[in-house]
Parts: sequence; C-alpha cells; structure tokens
Amino acid sequence: MKIASVSDVKKELKHLEKEELTELLINLMKFSKDNKELLNYLLFEADFESNYVDKIKEEIGMYFDQMDSRSWKMAKKPLQKVVRLLKKYIKYSKKATTEIELLLYFCTRMKNMKLSMKRNPVVLNIYLRQLNAIDKAMLQLHEDLRIDYQDEVEEANTF
Repeated sequence: MKIASVSDVKKELKHLEKEELTELLINLMKFSKDNKELLNYLLFEADFESNYVDKIKEEIGMYFDQMDSRSWKMAKKPLQKVVRLLKKYIKYSKKATTEIELLLYFCTRMKNMKLSMKRNPVVLNIYLRQLNAIDKAMLQLHEDLRIDYQDEVEEANTF
C-alpha cells in the first residue's frame, strides 16, 4: 500500500469539516502514545515554552535522583533512557533554545554525579554526544542568544 505524501494529506485535510478533523485527531491520538504526547504539547504546552522546559527538567531530575550512582555500569542504562526522553521532548518543541536548555541541564546533572566519567567510555560518549548536540543547536541561534548561553556551554565542556 502506497502512503500519500504530506502535500496530498494537507490538501485532503483542507476539505474536511471541523467535526471530521476532530474525529481524525482523536483516532490519531488513540493509535500511538507519541501522537498523544505531541498533540498535548501542541495544544497545551507550545504557548508556554518555559513551563514546558521546567516540567521536563523536573522529570529528568527525578530520574537522576532515582539513579544508582554507585557505579557507571549501573547508571549507563538509565542515562540512555533519559537521553531518549530528552530527544523525544526536543523533537516535539523544535526550538533550539529548548534543546540547549534541556541538554545543558542533562550535562550539569551528569557532571554532578560523584563518579568519574573518564573511567567508562560509553558514559563519556553519551556526555560528548550531548555536547555536540548543544554545539549544533547553538549554530541555529541568533548571535545575542549564543552569547547568553556561552558561559554555560563552556562550563559543560570542562569535565
């Protein structure tokens, strides 16, 4: 079965009535948890981006608080889970400032763990990938905003 292109779907959606669109969205929400989360973001969170970031930071903080930090071997899987969550939330927002703030928060929490990252290359690579993502997001920002984040980024780069 061939799937219609985005432009074809867009044209078809323009012809639907309000009730039909509502029903389609409800069916879409029932199909996938990700669809429901994206629609929730678009309807309730998109206008209040700072609240959205704060909620995510709180959720990530809870993961870090529950994490077993006796060894990096025990912390590796939860860290990977947190990164997957962050990427999903960042994908919903599509804003570079949100991405930078969340990734900086993740890096700060990771640096504050009492273990040395240099002993475990997998965990070090997780950290370095987030730093690379921050650098890419910084390139999308206006020069004035880059300056605002520059100190935090430099601090994250020293570990």
